[in-house]
Formats: sequence, C-alpha cells, structure tokens
Amino acid sequence: MDSGGGERQDAHGDEGSAVTVTFAEVMETIARTFEGIGALVLLGGFVLSVVLAVRSLRVSREGRTAYRVMRQSFGGAILLGLEVLVAADLLRTVAVAPTMENVIALGIIVLIRTVLSFSLDIEIEGVAPWRRAITSGASHVARAVERSGGTS
Repeated sequence: MDSGGGERQDAHGDEGSAVTVTFAEVMETIARTFEGIGALVLLGGFVLSVVLAVRSLRVSREGRTAYRVMRQSFGGAILLGLEVLVAADLLRTVAVAPTMENVIALGIIVLIRTVLSFSLDIEIEGVAPWRRAITSGASHVARAVERSGGTS
C-alpha cells in the first residue's frame, strides 16, 4: 500500500522504489538507439557530402567533379546508415519479439535493404561488386574525401 510517502509495494508486499526493467524493454531501447544512430549517420553523411562537394567545386572549378564527390560520399553514407538500421531491425526481431511473423518481416526488410545497398553500390562504383575489391560504405566516403581535394 502507498503510505503517502511515494513508496510503492512490490508483488510481495515489500515497500521500496525499485523499478523493474525487462530484457525486452532494454533491447527495445537499444534498437531505438541504433535507429537514432542510423538517422544521424544519414544526416551527418548528407552534411559531409555537401561540404565535400563545395570543397571539390572550389578546388576543381568543375560542377561534374563536385557532383560525383557528393554522390559518392552520400551514397557511402546511405550504405552505412542502412547497415546500422538493419542491425536495429535484427535486435528488435531477435531479442524483443521473436515471432515467426516478425522474423518473416525482418527477412523481407533485410532483403529490400540488401537489394537497395547492392544497387547503390553499383551506382556509386559503376561496376558490379564481384568485379572489384570489396569496399564498405566508409571506404566510399574516404574516397570522396580524397577526390574533393582533402586527405583521408
């Protein structure tokens, strides 16, 4: 019972202010954190790509080069952001609600994001992944920095 002092009784009748947090709640919070990080990666990648494109335009005085730098760096950021968002989906599905319906939904989401990542990678590089060395989203950004006139 509440004695008016703000303390609550637990299931055993003991007074205290302990808060119980379930594993699912913790994992849901972690998954939301990953989603936030993924959104920040996308936003930060966009800002970085604009900065790199402007710097490239100032150095090369060519709009085409600046466009390629922006496209490559933002494409790399999108790839990295998608990887983080897939991690959030995995955490949520496996740890929070591992039902068959959620696993199937996760499979579809991962398939769509994989096809999107694959398409973006080909668009950025201009060649299929099996025809060149393996690169990550971060390496796309690093190459864009080099092309913009900076160093990585």
